[in-house]
Amino acid sequence: MQKNWLLVVLAAVFEVMWVAGLKYADQLWEWALTAIAIMISFAVLIYSGKRLPTSTVYAVFVGLGTAGTVMVEMAFFGEPFSWMKVGLIALLLVGIIGLKMVTHEHGKDSRKEGEVA
Repeated sequence: MQKNWLLVVLAAVFEVMWVAGLKYADQLWEWALTAIAIMISFAVLIYSGKRLPTSTVYAVFVGLGTAGTVMVEMAFFGEPFSWMKVGLIALLLVGIIGLKMVTHEHGKDSRKEGEVA
């Protein structure tokens, strides 16, 4: 199951890439990379959602994507640094970790690929 959670983190990394691409892409190749990042992000998210509790996967994906986007904006795109933002991101990450810790995962064979719960 840990592999699937790592895939959720990977999907969130690609989410941060495409969100930045939507804001900063100017050339055709940048827009193409943004589109590829969108496809990879959602493909990995859908794959993980079939193997893990979907609501928790989506909450982790969105939370990590939000935290990552704010940090990338501050680090690379001139967004002013704020300790308040860092503290709120830390609080968000604590909530995400807590949500993952209290979510009970189903057994390996509880759902087959493509089967609705």
